[in-house]
Formats: sequence, structure tokens, C-alpha cells
Amino acid sequence: MKTVRLTTAQALVRFLAAQYSERDGQEQRLIPGVWGIFGHGNVAGIGQALLQAATTGEADLPYYLARNEQGMVHASVAYAKMRDRLAAFACTASTGPGSTNMITGAALATTNRLPVLLLPSDMFATRAADPVLQQLEDTRGGDVTVNDAFRAVSKYFDRVQRPEQLIPAALAAMRVLTDPVETGAVTLALPQDVQAEAYDWPVEFFRRRVWHVGRPVPEPAAVQRAAALLRTARKPLIVAGGGAVYSGAETVLRAFAEATGIPVADTHAGKGAVAWDHPCAVGGIGSTGSYAANELAREADVVLGIGTRYSDFTTASHTVFGNPDVAFVNLNVARLDAVKHSAEPLVADARLGIQALAGALDGWEVSEEYRRRTRELIARTREIEEACFHVGHGPLPAQTEILGALNDVLDDRAVVINAAGSMPGDLQQLWRARDPKAYHVEYAYSCMGYEVAAGVGAKMADPSREVVVLVGDGSYLMMAQEIVTMVSEGLKVVIVLVQNHGFASIGALSESLGSQRFGTKYRYRDGDSGLIDGDVLPVDLAANASSLGADVLHAASVDEFRSAMEKAKAATRTTVVHVETDLYGPNPPGHAWWDVPVSQTSALDSTRTAYETYAAHKRAQRHYL
Repeated sequence: MKTVRLTTAQALVRFLAAQYSERDGQEQRLIPGVWGIFGHGNVAGIGQALLQAATTGEADLPYYLARNEQGMVHASVAYAKMRDRLAAFACTASTGPGSTNMITGAALATTNRLPVLLLPSDMFATRAADPVLQQLEDTRGGDVTVNDAFRAVSKYFDRVQRPEQLIPAALAAMRVLTDPVETGAVTLALPQDVQAEAYDWPVEFFRRRVWHVGRPVPEPAAVQRAAALLRTARKPLIVAGGGAVYSGAETVLRAFAEATGIPVADTHAGKGAVAWDHPCAVGGIGSTGSYAANELAREADVVLGIGTRYSDFTTASHTVFGNPDVAFVNLNVARLDAVKHSAEPLVADARLGIQALAGALDGWEVSEEYRRRTRELIARTREIEEACFHVGHGPLPAQTEILGALNDVLDDRAVVINAAGSMPGDLQQLWRARDPKAYHVEYAYSCMGYEVAAGVGAKMADPSREVVVLVGDGSYLMMAQEIVTMVSEGLKVVIVLVQNHGFASIGALSESLGSQRFGTKYRYRDGDSGLIDGDVLPVDLAANASSLGADVLHAASVDEFRSAMEKAKAATRTTVVHVETDLYGPNPPGHAWWDVPVSQTSALDSTRTAYETYAAHKRAQRHYL
């Protein structure tokens, strides 16, 4: 057997550079590069290996410098989302806090079922120098390190204690990364001494490998059972989730909806699978969903879920599907999701499953009365949207007016990124996506700080698209430093920084739950009350963005915002458009509920009143059995 002598880190770099994914005959690099921040745990291991690869040409694996370890995982996840989970970056971090900074990103990746390869540095495998700098000494056992915290948030975890262990560990990592059902964060913990240790590696380990991402075919009997249930429906509804997008099912989904007349609601991850102005598109569903989608959900007798995991926001905490006899058909590549809500499961690739259902339902369609009902609800929804876009609020504009202007100035291929705060709720009702990649809202983990870093990954994944990061001041203050990465990599991203001096979403939620917006404003502490509700803080986030290297434009009105956006679109560098909005809204009207428990007993009148409202909503909540 022919071998080559390399360190473990050098072998890993060479291996990763030779991995490819393939679906439908299209091949691409599985690991297009490595994000990293170096420290004493990885600078002489992975760092040296990446340098050697770059200078000798022995492996093509580009290195990208991030400014925050959590941020580089977010950038990697956004890249994978844009590439339909067929490509995944690796992320290397130093021992201790550098590595544990990646845990939030790992949780986000696994919750969203998006692939990322994490390479946290670990303590000495030999334990020759215990305890080393940044080492956790655990009295329960000598083999416990902080990296064990990754186990709970990773789809696959391994610790490479000897060089030769890398071979099965690396192959297992690629298997999970390319599995549509199991994908998420994959963690290979690398002790710093093992990274630098040499070994005689079989050359075959470094051969070009193509990991085929298949399309599971639906079982014919399952198709017939699902079709039989759908044929009984008088008021069916489709809920399109992220699986419809990742499988590239947009065209067949649209044709299926047209042929059957079944209206299509979407989750955050599924928005754009059917264009917003398609006659069958009824908008977002659930707690922050549209009027049309939620009214149809309340009446639906059969719900066809396609690629959705039915989060509480999608089901409005198990209240939005109001028909007492509602039944579900779930088409999903993962059996975990296919059987939810006591559904008739159809475990298959979304595109192939829709095609199979279309054949089984050939000639069947909903009544003209139901089509008319759908059209009427869509018309009413459009009226609600337009009222939000043109509310004429002052002196500061409403956030909905900014979103309306943004809808107007961006083209259909522009990517809008958001994750947390009040904007996801506004966007689910108001954003008009025609392209399945135009709406990039991370709402499985809804992680504050995702947005700016995700802008880096999304732009890298498709430089031909305009990428627009929508971020509030709360998320911006959590993590804005990847603006520096945008600048250093020459990426042109537009960042719309909406400042309202507080947490608008949690503030409104707090008020509705009887907690009086406590702790949700950016204010001085009041000397008399002792509460943080004094004057507005003199924070200049625009100046901060400028100091990080971005160009900054200011807007004080909706018209000025439109003008600033046109300039930002024409720019060639990362540009921040700063606009202030009213912390108190108004926001789009609510059409559903979200279960956030209220204190059952309280000395506050506001909390007692809120609990009465909560208890009334709670009575409508049920399991779907």
C-alpha cells in the first residue's frame, strides 16, 4: 500500500479538498474552503496545514479569516442554505473559548438542518502538560473537555485522539454532511498535539470522492394512501416548507397547485417556493402568518405538508388548524417530520413525491367555490398588506413602510436576510418573494447576530445576486464585526440597519403578556425609579459601521430611504443604509396566536389581565390525533 507522511492536520486538509457532492448529475465542491481564527490550539496544526497547501499547491482549500467564531459558523450555514445543502464550509477555532464560541452556530445549523463542519481544537491527547491554558479540569473524568458541549448540538461528534482515527472519522463526517435527513453540524474535535503529529497515510484516503445526494423515491402504496385521503378533501391546504426549496421542487409544486387548485401557504423556509403573486399563493402561515393562509388553515379538512417540520410558529402553537376533523398528509424526506400530527406519511424527496401525487390525483381538483373563496381571501390580504406599506406614520416611519419601500426597489433575485426581532413577523406577512432564494430568514433558531455574518456567506454562495441584510439595532449590537470580513474580502453587501433604540418584538410581546416592556429599551437607568427607562442612549451605530470599513447612508423618511437604497444598489462596496423607525410600530395585524406562558398569579393588574387572555387562547390548543 502506497503511503505519504503527513501530519494529521495536513492529511485532513488534503482530504477535504478532494470531496465533492453530486445531485441530478451536477457536481460541486463539498468543502469549498475553511473559515478560521487561529490560536494556540490550531495555529501550528490546521493553520500550518492550510498555509502549506496554499504555498505548495498540494491541496486546493482556500482559507477565510473571520472576526468571530460564531459569526464564521453563521456565514457557513448561510452559504449551505443558498447552495441547497450541497456544499458546506469547515470552521477551525483555537482551544477553549475560541471553540466554544462556535456552539451557538452549531445549534443553529442542526436546528435548521443545514450542514457545517466544525473543527474545534482540543486539549493534549497525551496529557503531557495538563492542565494547559484554557483547559477545563473536570473532577468526573480526565477525558472531559469543553468540546463535549458540542455533542448535544451536533448530528455527528467525534474526537480524534490518534492520527489514524481521522480516517473513519472524516469519512463518517462526509456521510452525515451529505445526508438530507441527518445533516446539521458535524464536529471533529482535534487535540492540538494530534493535529501536529505525523503518520504514514494511505494515498487512497486522498482520492477524489463524490458523495451522491439521492432523491428517495416514494413508496407506491404510500402514494396511493396519501392520494386517497386528499381526494376526500373539500378544503385542502398545502404548507410548503424548506424541503420544497432544498429539493428544487418549485416548478412541480406550482404545476401541482395549478392542476388541483389547492392553495399554497408557506413557512419562513418555504417562502418563494411559489411566487407571492401566483393565484394559488396565500402567504405565510401560523403565528405571524397572513390573513388568507390562516383563514384557510382554520377551515382546512386535509393539510398537505411538504418539507415542513411544523414548528410552533407554523401551527400557531397547535391552534391554527381549527377544523375538528382535520387530517394531515406529510411529504418529507425525514420520517420524523412525515409522521407528525398523526399524518399519513409519504417519506420521499419533495420533488419526486409531488410528481407521484400529481399522477395519482390526475383529473381531481377542488371545487370552483373553494377557488373563489381562496381568491377572496387573497384580495383581502393584499388590502391589509398595502395598508401596512402606506400607513403614513410619523414622525418616525413604521417598520412596515420601510419593508414596503424595500419590496419596491429590489429585483426578484435579490436576497433579503433576517433572523430575529420584530422583522421576521413583519416579513412573513409582507415580503413578496418570487424566487426561492430571495427570502433568507433563519427562523428555526432565530439567532440574534446571524444576519450580518449570513450576508457574507450568502454573497459568497452567489455573487451574482444583490444581498441585503435586514438587521435591527438589537441584532446589530450582538454581532456586527463581520462587516470587516465583507470589506476585507471585497464583498458588496447592502446592510439595512433599522434603529428603534430597543427590542421591538420582545417589547410588544412583553406588553401583551402583562410585563410592561420591562427591560426591552436601550435607555439610561432612571435615578428615581431605578428602572432602565430613562432618556435614549447616545449610541451612533452608523458611526460604528463606518469605523468597521463600510460606506454609510442615512435616511430620515421613507422617501429618503428609497433614494438611499438606489445609491446602495449602485455602489460597489459594502454599504449600510441607516434608518430610524418607531419602536412602537404599528406592526401588521395579528391573525393567530403564539403560546408564551403568562404568570398564573401576580400582584400586577397588567399580568392578571394578560393571563385571562392567555387562558382563553389556551383552550383552543390541541394535539392533532
